[in-house]
Amino acid sequence: MNLLRKKSVQMLLDEAEQKGVSLKKDLGAFDLTMLGIGAIIGTGIFVLTGVAAAEHAGPALVLSFIFSGLACVFAALCYAEFASTVPVSGSAYTYSYAAFGELIAWILGWDLILEYGVAASAVAVGWSGYFQGLLAGFGIELPKALTNAYNPEQGTIIDLPAICITLLMAFLLSLGVKKSARFNAIMVVIKVAVVLLFLAVGVWYVKPENWSPFMPFGFSGVATGAATVFFAYIGFDAVSTAAEEVRNPQRNMPIGIIASLFICTLLYIAVSLVLTGIVPYEQLNVKNPVAFALNYIHQDWVAGFISLGAITGITTVLLVMLYGQTRLFYAISRDGLLPKVFSKVSPTRQVPYVNTWLTGIIVAVFSGIIPLNKLAELTNIGTLFAFITVSIGVLILRKTQPDLKRAFRVPMVPVIPLLAVAFCGYLIFQLPALTWIGFGSWLLIGLVIYFTYGRKHSTLNDMEETSEKAG
Repeated sequence: MNLLRKKSVQMLLDEAEQKGVSLKKDLGAFDLTMLGIGAIIGTGIFVLTGVAAAEHAGPALVLSFIFSGLACVFAALCYAEFASTVPVSGSAYTYSYAAFGELIAWILGWDLILEYGVAASAVAVGWSGYFQGLLAGFGIELPKALTNAYNPEQGTIIDLPAICITLLMAFLLSLGVKKSARFNAIMVVIKVAVVLLFLAVGVWYVKPENWSPFMPFGFSGVATGAATVFFAYIGFDAVSTAAEEVRNPQRNMPIGIIASLFICTLLYIAVSLVLTGIVPYEQLNVKNPVAFALNYIHQDWVAGFISLGAITGITTVLLVMLYGQTRLFYAISRDGLLPKVFSKVSPTRQVPYVNTWLTGIIVAVFSGIIPLNKLAELTNIGTLFAFITVSIGVLILRKTQPDLKRAFRVPMVPVIPLLAVAFCGYLIFQLPALTWIGFGSWLLIGLVIYFTYGRKHSTLNDMEETSEKAG
């Protein structure tokens, strides 16, 4: 059997319209931009900024964000071309089916399952921590056993808040994509307003002498900082999983992907400049650097709003990660590589209903029972792998299908796709060996599933058998 058998772009488009009940086209460019910002701005801006400045980059953290942002911009342009050309659920998985063939598509799909699943679980645990902190501010404390994953030394059994928020987001997604997008947009407005409030208050307390020395750890520190804060940018690719639910995707998909990344990059740069300008970088090695900076300048009243912004920020990240995971399962299942239950669509709400609840329950179990501090590192390597593959895919499709209708075209090909590969490749090799071992193990599990289940049940396999009988 041909492991690299491909689907034409037209075949992918036809399948999206014909198989079962199609998804409802309810989203516009604004909804997509809000989804992107919802996925990107979360723990990255409220947590990672301080650790990256104190341990790796110092005031040159702003260069780390620019470096990571450039890697994402180059990759985002490649995503935008694919999303406008193949507006089908599945993101990089679907694009790979057209560019590389089935086996590579499965590997990338399995990789994205890791990215979204682990990220969603880790984000739920982060949300739980902030929520418990907010409750403590009101003098409310949950029983110790229900506050964290199983740890007999600490007396914890299960992370109940993480489970509850995950199931709540699954319920919201099951109501339909428009309701989910509306909730996300409201939460995004709140968290962006909180970030702008921090900038408006903090800018008056910036001391330029705190930016000296600007690069205390040298360029290697900036590069390590970039690899660390890259986690802050993960999420814009989730926008491309919404393709089948978008009105006029050829126009709106590129706008949503590029606009959300551009807005978030500007906010990250501004926050890192103000943060390191207010507080000497050595003191920023804390879990809540933005709130810490406001306490440092005695603006405690704003610090309370920052906690609210952090909770809403993390809520939208969780929502979009769960959304991306369900649409990825939907696309892979529709191709026969996973059981058909994942691609069943509710005829009334036009969402993959069973898939949404299964995903929510699985992520809830992971976030509630398993400590995920190490697994979160796997999210970075999975995302970088996807970015590199999509960027190479643009070059391949330009070569093999030059006449394909492309509503958006990456400028300066092959320069920009090659820059995306180079930047993401550099960052991926900054990650520790243990992360590579974990990633390799996950891919091996995926290959076992493909050769024992997926290859036999693939819709392409059925089509080949039908054509052989007809012949």
